[in-house]
Amino acid sequence: MMPRPLLLTLIAALAFSAVAAGCRKPTAPPAQPSADLLWSDEFTGPAGSRPSPTKWKYEVGGSGWGNNQLEYDTDRTTNAALDGAGNLVITARRESFQGREYTSARLNTLGLYAQAYGRFEARIRLPIGQGIWPAFWLLGANIGQVSWPACGEIDVMEYRGQQPNVIVGSVHGPGYSGGAAISRNYTLSSGTFNDGFHVFSVDWTPSRIDWRVDGNLYHSVTPASMTGGRTWVFDHPFSILLNLAVGGNFLGNPDATTVFPQSMIVDYVRVYRLPS
Repeated sequence: MMPRPLLLTLIAALAFSAVAAGCRKPTAPPAQPSADLLWSDEFTGPAGSRPSPTKWKYEVGGSGWGNNQLEYDTDRTTNAALDGAGNLVITARRESFQGREYTSARLNTLGLYAQAYGRFEARIRLPIGQGIWPAFWLLGANIGQVSWPACGEIDVMEYRGQQPNVIVGSVHGPGYSGGAAISRNYTLSSGTFNDGFHVFSVDWTPSRIDWRVDGNLYHSVTPASMTGGRTWVFDHPFSILLNLAVGGNFLGNPDATTVFPQSMIVDYVRVYRLPS
């Protein structure tokens, strides 16, 4: 039989271990099965600072971007800046600037980062209102050589601010661009995309592209989807874009009900290599 003092010591030690285990922080749930993080921006930095110039470029201009958008996209921190809490905030404002009545921002990684295949994911809280058009999308990095839509476009998420519980996932390419894009909607069962953050992603492989919202699969395209003379052009690196447009062909223009400013708040953007 174990000596009594040693037995009491052992019981006390076991009791302390049990209490400590009960107070320990729970283990975080496992991440989705993504083998490797290839690229990311967590948007850490002081409030009011620009997003990293090693990762993002500002696209400046007010040409309408081929969609009759109304904003002038600037490189000012009043339109795109970090908030000091780990987010990028892109803000559309009603103000006269360079001959336009609205300002906003459009950021891309072209020339800094492009990737063929993988999981492209962002966690975003979306703005709201008639004529407000945020997007998280991918564009063929060969656009300078072959132009659009031959370069291909993958819209991970775009959204009409007047339909705040619906987002759209699409692809554009030769024979299926603009209003003829291959698209599908995802509708929240309750609430709106303005209420809080949601995760928007695509899993892109040589043989298919799958769209998800908060992990829920809602749209897929494959080379077999390319009927009627359409061409699969998703076989080369694409760059990443984030922008907040005002007005345009996709959704119409703001009206008297639209409140400004409106902000698209991006918690992170990540690219993973998918498991084989």
